[in-house]
Amino acid sequence: MNGLLAKLGRVNRTTVFLFTLAVVLVALFSPGVIGAILLFALAVGLTVLLRYTWPALPAGHRALRLAGIAFLLVIAITKIA
Repeated sequence: MNGLLAKLGRVNRTTVFLFTLAVVLVALFSPGVIGAILLFALAVGLTVLLRYTWPALPAGHRALRLAGIAFLLVIAITKIA
């Protein structure tokens, strides 16, 4: 997993931001279950990254990232209902 994290560390941050923004927008504008699945997939990916970067993050950053993941999960659940 360290090799994957090293590769992700070399990726342009703007590219990652724009890709993530595109996925979120597609998920938000997609109907019902399709959008929810995309949001759940994004939340799972962010959770995996957070798990491996947890020791290097200050407490404030941890809380913000957890809140962001929780927000994605709430939106995904409301899209299903």
